[in-house]
Amino acid sequence: MQNRRGCFITLEGLDGAGKSTHVQWLVDAIRGQGLPVVATREPGGTALGEALRAMMLEQPMHLKTETLLMFAARCEHIEQVIEPALARGDWVVCDRYTDASYAYQGGGRGLGAEPIRVLEQWVHPHLQPDRTWLFDVPLEVARGRRAGAREPDRFERENGAFFERTRQAYHERGRECPQRIHIIDSTRSIEMVRRELAEDLQALLRDWRERT
Repeated sequence: MQNRRGCFITLEGLDGAGKSTHVQWLVDAIRGQGLPVVATREPGGTALGEALRAMMLEQPMHLKTETLLMFAARCEHIEQVIEPALARGDWVVCDRYTDASYAYQGGGRGLGAEPIRVLEQWVHPHLQPDRTWLFDVPLEVARGRRAGAREPDRFERENGAFFERTRQAYHERGRECPQRIHIIDSTRSIEMVRRELAEDLQALLRDWRERT
């Protein structure tokens, strides 16, 4: 009998919003249900994707170049990692996906949503996450959490206006896709956030198990 297709979960938010804090917790929670799970990230996830990630985080480049490289890395990621895992019945947990391109390149950089939409339709017209958790905090909270953590990359060195535009673009995505994107108030304690995530994960598990 063919495996039931897996479930695709993405985590989004500004650096410092807290999403990375919950990735391993989520992976462990899914494994605790006896389900296979693949944890991955964007940009990255493949050898080529990680090489492009290193380039994009440090090398200055034209906005169009940056956006095209993001989708080039994503194309490899989908073909080599995400789609094969879902097809064999694994769950996939991904730290960022195309919503990040709408937010960072479309909003923060000012490219706008339409070029992102065109690339999205070309690269993955039929693959959207089953659930996206958007971890949201005010900019000053995100900055405070990042302070002194490590040497900032090219994106993290941007000014406050860039991150406000990025955050607003994320919220616009939430309004456009309210069934898929759940906005998480990440100013709360880790325990409170995980309680909300656990409830939503249980609902997602029930829906997935009821699929025919």
